Amino acid sequence: MSEEAGIVILGAGQAGGEVASELRKLGYTGRVTMIGDEPHVPYRRPPLSKAYYAGLVTAEELYVVPLASLEKAEIEFIGGVRATHIDREHKQVSLEDGRSIPYHKLVIATGGRARPLPLEGADRPNVFLLRTIDDIERIRASSKPGARMVIIGGGFIGLETAAVALKLGLQVTVLEGLPRVLARVTIPEVSAFFERVHREAGVDLRTGAQVAGLEGDERITHVHLTDGSRIEADLVVVGIGLIANTELAESAGLVVNNGVIVDEYACTSDPDIVAAGDCTNHPSQYLGRRVRLESVPNAMEQGKVAANTLIGNKVPYHSVPWFWSDQYDLKLQMVGLSEGFDEFVVRGDLSDPNTRSFAVFYFKDGHLLSVDAVNKPQEFMLSKKLVAERARLNPQALTNEKVPFKTLIAEARA
Repeated sequence: MSEEAGIVILGAGQAGGEVASELRKLGYTGRVTMIGDEPHVPYRRPPLSKAYYAGLVTAEELYVVPLASLEKAEIEFIGGVRATHIDREHKQVSLEDGRSIPYHKLVIATGGRARPLPLEGADRPNVFLLRTIDDIERIRASSKPGARMVIIGGGFIGLETAAVALKLGLQVTVLEGLPRVLARVTIPEVSAFFERVHREAGVDLRTGAQVAGLEGDERITHVHLTDGSRIEADLVVVGIGLIANTELAESAGLVVNNGVIVDEYACTSDPDIVAAGDCTNHPSQYLGRRVRLESVPNAMEQGKVAANTLIGNKVPYHSVPWFWSDQYDLKLQMVGLSEGFDEFVVRGDLSDPNTRSFAVFYFKDGHLLSVDAVNKPQEFMLSKKLVAERARLNPQALTNEKVPFKTLIAEARA
């Protein structure tokens, strides 16, 4: 390996892969080295709890940039090794295998790791986190038909995993500590819809369920709740959030506060270091405040911004956040964040068990703030632009399903 100091990317996830690919697209010809603690090249994480767990796609089909493409683009990939130290004075990165990699510019795209369950017994071999390909391989090996799976956490990861596990023939219990599922991202009416869907499918879904402890010697056999319930378990899947991997940045003296602090150009407090993806805290023009987002679109767009910054282009990051989740035959797509809304209207019927299709429009001071769409792809796609421009609309005009959505938008603007 050449010792030429080029661009070093710490993190081989979606953001890191996007930076590397975009650098070559922009014409950068210097050395690019990407370092990841997993042996895999950059891959898409959203399908892990869905298509990959279900066995519908291979690991190779998840790869964003296959190894052959990396080699063709002359992007050096060092996988299965952790970076342990950033020496900003001498501009080099130390790896756990003893190597030191020099850099001219550095990218921190270290992402995040699954939050572990803070209980005794959480390290037993049948208690699983869900963040990586290897995590899913271990979960799949234990997902025998009839096995009793207990999922702790009723967010996207937990509900998606429950839907697939049920199809694989497992007996599934979902435990959500809050009074409703998806409480951090949507309104009670949408939470109630998804709770009903899962229960009707056969999931034992319990809200307000506080886990008190795990029972078992070599393997966990029961999950205890604070109300005295005792749930049998052959495997336990923990989906209670993400911890941003900011330790390297913090130990290097960069400014960190709920993520590595960056500006709209992905610049950190060091002029030779940029950052992108789940580990960053960036200013959001849409929100009017700083935010740390955990999403693929954010990682990709911020990765492109970082690549431009590295070669001297000034391209600000002003994207509106959006997310999606697939559960059974339902595709939930969300654009914007609904926090702070003062009015909402529904296009469709949340209670109709036959259509299972609706969109919720959130407003603040008459401006469209965000949209939650379930099996409403047109409403979602058209709303992305409307939310980005904070369009002023007549809320009630959007509720008439007999009129095409495109027509309604024109009427609602009037």
